[in-house]
Order: sequence, then structure tokens, then C-alpha cells
Amino acid sequence: MLQQFFLVCSGVDRDLIRECSAGEQTKYASIGATVFFTALMAFIASAYALYTIFDTVYAAIGFGIIWGLLIFNLDRFIVSTLRKKESKFSEFLQATPRIILAVIIAVVISKPLEMKIFEKEINQVLLEQKNDLTLSNKSQIAAQYTPEIEQINQEINTLKTEVTTKESEVNDLYETYIAEAEGRKGTELIGKGPVYKEKREKHDTALQELQTLRTTNAEKITTKEAAIQSLLTQQKTKESDTQPIIDGFDGLMARVNALNKLPWLPSFFIFLLFLAIETAPIFAKLFTAKGEYDFKLQDTEDAVKTWVTQKVHQRKIVLQTDMSLNKKVYSDLAKEEELYNYKRKKARESMQLQADAFFSLQKKQF
Repeated sequence: MLQQFFLVCSGVDRDLIRECSAGEQTKYASIGATVFFTALMAFIASAYALYTIFDTVYAAIGFGIIWGLLIFNLDRFIVSTLRKKESKFSEFLQATPRIILAVIIAVVISKPLEMKIFEKEINQVLLEQKNDLTLSNKSQIAAQYTPEIEQINQEINTLKTEVTTKESEVNDLYETYIAEAEGRKGTELIGKGPVYKEKREKHDTALQELQTLRTTNAEKITTKEAAIQSLLTQQKTKESDTQPIIDGFDGLMARVNALNKLPWLPSFFIFLLFLAIETAPIFAKLFTAKGEYDFKLQDTEDAVKTWVTQKVHQRKIVLQTDMSLNKKVYSDLAKEEELYNYKRKKARESMQLQADAFFSLQKKQF
């Protein structure tokens, strides 16, 4: 039963193959087994590829079955349409398009399985790429907020500088009126005279201005620091909102690109393995000698071709004979006086009817 199933997979004519020897049936059953297992690998590969995209088992299995059946049908078609010819070059020329198609199928099948085999290495490459993307994303987001934050920090520094400058001015005024009181500067008279009082009043006024400036600038600085904190919070929120996009950077295309960054030799040998599996039935038919089944199949096809050629030739002869007979019959009829008189009579009646109809039409118009 298993052999019969693999014979169906090989695309042979089951009525013809039953008449062949056991060895011939085994050969084509082996070709059918190769077709079946290639389709099975295609199912596994496509199911895994779809699972990486949709992350759902049922959709992956459903599409995998469809893809496996498609590859099965293509391989079965490729193998069943190859015909043994007298020249090996003619056979190879006939098989060239099928070999190209087999190479394409091998690439499609092998790539998802390569991604599964090298999954850990691909995950490492993706992790590095995600880290780079995270740093780049943070830099880009920071570039949106940094200019405004730096401007606010500049304004804060300006406010602090105003307070520091005012403090220096007050300290200088303090030193001036103390030096005046001690007689070290100014009038150089020891004691609290009119000049001292004047300088003291200047100092007290400046001190009052300093206190007011400190209070005002402190409030402004607090407001600006709150604005900076708000901008930093917005920046962190934006980073958090965009991070899931980076975390989800592990789709099919990302994994294919990550696979291409790995050493090419292991992937190449896996591709060669699937290429060998995919093209094995084709080369098996190309390099094996013409067998019993091939002779029987050619005999059946030649018989059908001969029968069709005969039918076409027969139809041509029947058509030519019928045309010749018709020509002779009408030629004989043309010589009969009775038929001539009858047709002459009918032609006269037809012309009379036309004349009467024309006369009636002209009469209506007047």
C-alpha cells in the first residue's frame, strides 16, 4: 500500500506501471518518496516561517499545508512530464526549465529551516541590533527635547548669575560702609558720620533688592526646573512608547537579514542539501537508462498520436470527397431545363412583388 502511495506521488500512469517489473515499480516508488518528503519539508519550513510572522499555530499549520501541497504538485508535475529521449543533450535541454524551478523551490524551502537551525545565533544578532536601535532611538528622541532643555538651563543659569552679581554688589557696599566706619577708606575718619550713613543706606537698599531678587528668581527657577522635569518625563514616556516597536523587531525579514550576517558556509551547505533533495528525482530520470515503463509509455503515446493523425487525415479526405461530390451535383443540376424554368418563374414573381411594393410606397407619398 505504501508503494502504491509513492507511485501516485511520482505521477506515473498506474495502469502502465502495474504491468512493469517489480524493480521498475520500486524505482518510481523511490522517486515518489523523494517528492513526498520534499513536500513534507516544504510544509515544515513554511509553517515555521508563517509562525514567525503571525505567531499563531493554526494559521501557520493551515498555510503550511497549502504550501506543502503546492510544492508537492509542482514536483510531481516536474517528474511526470520528463520524457526519455534518444539524445542525452535533448533530455537535459528538456529538463533545464524544471531544474531552474527546482533550484527556486530549494531556496524557498531551505531558508526558513536555516532560520530555525540557527535560531540562537540569529537571536544574538537580533539582540545586538535591538540594542543599537534602542540607543539610536533614545538619541533621536533626546535630540527633540535637548535644545529646549538646554535653553531653559541657560535661563536658570542667567537667573542665578543675576543673584550672584547682586550678592557681589551688596558685599562690595557692605565692605565700603564698614571701611568708612573704620576710617580705612573714603573720608578716613573713624566713626559713623554722614558719609557712613549714606553708604549704609545704599547697602541696605541693595540688600533689600537682593532679597527681592532672590525670592523672584527662586520662583522662576522652580518653574523652569519643573518645565525641565516635565520635558524629561515626556522624553521617557516617548522612549517607553516606542520601545515595544523595537522589541518586536524579530519578523521574517529581520531574521533573514540576521541570517545573512552569519557565516555563509553552513547556510550554503544546507541549501545544497535541499537542492540535492529537490533535484534528485529529475537527475534520477535523466541519468537512468530507458526502462520498461518508458517504453510502454512511449508506445501508448505513439499509438494515440498515430490514431489522432489517422483521424485528422480521414477528416481531410472526407471533406475533399464531399466538396467534389457537391461540385458535381450542382454542375449537373445547372444543365436541367425543368429546374431552370422553375427558378425563372420564381424570380419573375419576386421582381413583380418588389415592383408592386415600390408602387404602393410612391402612391402613399402623393
